[in-house]
Amino acid sequence: MLKRLTQSGLQSLIDSIRRAVEPRLGEGRLADYIPELGKVDPKKLGIVVATVTGDFASTGDVEELFSIQSISKVFTLTMALGKVGDILWERVGREPSGSSFDSIIQLEHNRGIRFVRFLADDESVVIDPAVARSETEAGYRNRALANYMRAFGNLHHPVDWTLGVYFHQCAIAMNCRQLARAGLFLANRGEVPAPAAKVVSPRRARRINSLMLTCGQYDGSGDFAYRVGLPGKSGVGGGVLAIVPGVASIAVWSPALNEQGNSLIGTQVLEQLAARTEWSIF
Repeated sequence: MLKRLTQSGLQSLIDSIRRAVEPRLGEGRLADYIPELGKVDPKKLGIVVATVTGDFASTGDVEELFSIQSISKVFTLTMALGKVGDILWERVGREPSGSSFDSIIQLEHNRGIRFVRFLADDESVVIDPAVARSETEAGYRNRALANYMRAFGNLHHPVDWTLGVYFHQCAIAMNCRQLARAGLFLANRGEVPAPAAKVVSPRRARRINSLMLTCGQYDGSGDFAYRVGLPGKSGVGGGVLAIVPGVASIAVWSPALNEQGNSLIGTQVLEQLAARTEWSIF
């Protein structure tokens, strides 16, 4: 059984961690290949811990919206599994690639906002049109990857239509409070805790968590598992969603990235939090 902390204990802890990492805020690099993301203040930091028992502890820039980018894939995977079930794995692999997130090497090897609003319990979750437009205008690599997939028959819909959906999915804007709330079903055996509602089965929640652990940080997933020891999914907007099974959902946002495209300070925050709470699953 993983250790549970009181709300006051959690609040004191994350305040302490924020103070510890503040001198390093701004280190790393913004994802400026998406021009709109290059405009974000690299010294922003927000941390929210939402527990399955209903407690919230937060510190920093927790109300500011940011582009969740690839964190959205946790929610689209959940939706896809709900629609087609495990037949999905006939076309989608479950192994980490060991390549960067925008690499064409993996392709050579392998030849709904409404749902997110429900999970976040917040109708104000939106798609940022400026980020979606910026991705559309600058998404040359994604366009190349999609056309490559289409050429091998692995993309059945028109490239522009598919990319339009993808760019808008990545442009979902949330704050740390909303994101932590949206991840709670993965910490609570597939159920939104309050008001109680089943999202997926406990078995499917475990499998989604396992994929987050092994693949959720691009080619930095192994290092994240080693240092943090929690299922997590990052996005190049600087957000990280981490899950403590049976205990809590954690959202951290710090926009500047490390070499693997993950939040540099966000990863350090989670490493300290997991160590000081003994929340690592290992």
